[in-house]
Amino acid sequence: MKISYKKLWKLLIDKDMMKKDLAESAQISTASIAKLGRNENVNTDILLRICQALECDISDIMEVVEDTE
Repeated sequence: MKISYKKLWKLLIDKDMMKKDLAESAQISTASIAKLGRNENVNTDILLRICQALECDISDIMEVVEDTE
């Protein structure tokens, strides 16, 4: 099992936002955005900041998926 942030990227498209816009509004670093892009682990504080900035729930930005490897 692994974490996927595909829902986050779809939400950004729906809100017509770019990754840099998310970084600014959630006050997170570009390194954190890069980690999210690679589906790597990030601090829960970062996830909460994203949820606050996008006015959404944690389940709207991430999901657990089967590991295909």
